[in-house]
Amino acid sequence: MQTRVAYGDTGLRLDLPDGATVVTPSPRQAAADPRETLRTALRKPVAGPPLRERVSRGQTVAISACDITRPQPRHLMIPALLEELDGIIDLDDVVVLVATGTHRANTPDELRAMFGDEVVDSVRIVNHDSRAMDTMVWRGTFGRDVPVWLNREWTEADVRITTGFVEPHFFAGFSGGPKLVAPGLAALDTVLVLHDATRIGDPRATWGITHGNPVHDDVRTIAETTGVTFALDVVLNDEQAIVEAFGGDLLPMHEAATAFAKDVAMQPVDGRFDVVVTTGSGYPLDQNLYQSVKGMSAAYQVVRKGGMIVCAAECRDGFPDHGSYRESLTSGASPEQMLAEIAGRDHTIPDQWQIQIQARIQSDSRVVMHTSYLSDADLAAAHLEQTDDIVGTVEKAMREAGSAARLCVLPEGPQTVPYVAGELP
Repeated sequence: MQTRVAYGDTGLRLDLPDGATVVTPSPRQAAADPRETLRTALRKPVAGPPLRERVSRGQTVAISACDITRPQPRHLMIPALLEELDGIIDLDDVVVLVATGTHRANTPDELRAMFGDEVVDSVRIVNHDSRAMDTMVWRGTFGRDVPVWLNREWTEADVRITTGFVEPHFFAGFSGGPKLVAPGLAALDTVLVLHDATRIGDPRATWGITHGNPVHDDVRTIAETTGVTFALDVVLNDEQAIVEAFGGDLLPMHEAATAFAKDVAMQPVDGRFDVVVTTGSGYPLDQNLYQSVKGMSAAYQVVRKGGMIVCAAECRDGFPDHGSYRESLTSGASPEQMLAEIAGRDHTIPDQWQIQIQARIQSDSRVVMHTSYLSDADLAAAHLEQTDDIVGTVEKAMREAGSAARLCVLPEGPQTVPYVAGELP
């Protein structure tokens, strides 16, 4: 069975055993005119008045946008916003804040690739830095005792606009919407509490669940309480093209967008599998091991206990080497030890939310990576295996599992989230 799976910029072509269950997003045609689709979302929102009716002359504007680890079409969305604000807002009064959360800052070249030269040359763009407390403002304690510091430029702007894209998220339920406030523009201490072991360990902190999900409940509360003037989200197809756009009041807008995204991305299967081949969804989503855990998590939803997950992720940015993820991930003698340490120290371990999910997957499954930039030794230190022959590894695992072995393939990784029919929380 010939199939192409997402990997870096080019993808991989694999000749996998026949009879595999291939799970892909529901096909959706790209919008014929994406700029008009965005303009319609700004002028005919899901809830509340159009954007132009929410702003006044002389006001300052802060726009929150995803960082480079997300395939948001910023080069289309930000110009659409600026065009809609033309004649009311001076560009000197606009700042675009890259909602990095705890990720690294994006480089000048990356910003030009993300936003386009025209945007970079016409408005100020600032990378949020969750560790720079002098750039934060204390907003209070919200939700389940979350201490909230938010980016000062965001907090002090007269008009606050979130922009993002919506897809299922492995512990926050869905991306986009309120996540562009916190964790996107929050201080490190805020993010650590939002993503602590208790919240991440809750069975409803998973793909496709927002209400009743302790992570998303608090994320939603923070954004709603601190205030968003207008929100704009898009849903993309497997070619990262805009399918639909949603604008308006933050929460009803996000509800509409998540309902659409759930129908596109979440697919039922008829049981669990001995082997699941998954990906990091290609660049930019598979640029490091940290992000590739999402592909593992998607596969984990349908792999049998003790089965194998094979995850293809280019990892051109390594673990990454910045931050504490590599140090924390490689410090434990086993995945089980890492889980025990996280449970004992709760939210005091940086990056513990990603490590907790990864350790849980590795405790129950054999995880084999295929990367281009991490060595076998790098992965072994993180309790992972590496293969340079995906097909051979899969064929061997299927033989060892017996004649009734079942294979599942997720060519787009976490862009499709499979679930066993009847088991979705």
